[in-house]
Amino acid sequence: MATEGLAFSPQAKDHIRELLGRYRDRRAALIPALWVAQREFGWVSREAMQLVAAELDIPEAWVYSTATFYTMFNKRPIGKNHIQVCTNIACYLRGADDLMDVVKQELGIGHGETTEDGQFHCESVQCLAACGYAPAMQIGQEDHFNVTPDQLRTLIREIRGASPSAPPPMPAGGSADA
Repeated sequence: MATEGLAFSPQAKDHIRELLGRYRDRRAALIPALWVAQREFGWVSREAMQLVAAELDIPEAWVYSTATFYTMFNKRPIGKNHIQVCTNIACYLRGADDLMDVVKQELGIGHGETTEDGQFHCESVQCLAACGYAPAMQIGQEDHFNVTPDQLRTLIREIRGASPSAPPPMPAGGSADA
């Protein structure tokens, strides 16, 4: 395993060891450990996957197949504020395209793109499990329901005005303990 130059912080290692103590099977700690890696490094690179495999003492292939299967794990660097707009049928019918247009107007980016300053990344996603509250979206791990274009415009402008020293949001999908 070649992981030169990349290492977990002592806190991340402790967290992974604590996760291992929760599960009888090491594989059960894999997704929570990937969350730890994503929070630690901002994304899950191949080297981060190797570190997770080493910490869990499981084959790299298991880590790779899990990390690449789930879209919640970023396999490349993304912006600090991860905007996910649900574009599945319910959200699409209730204005998801209008929300994507607001992102384009306000930030100059579309699906899969990151602003030049690295502050925002946008993706259209297929389901946020909130069809009854469409259109739905997430910014970081914060859910937003029944979002109007004006509400999204306000959210983006509020985030832009936030302190640059504010801690980055947790990855969408939950905490490292999920």
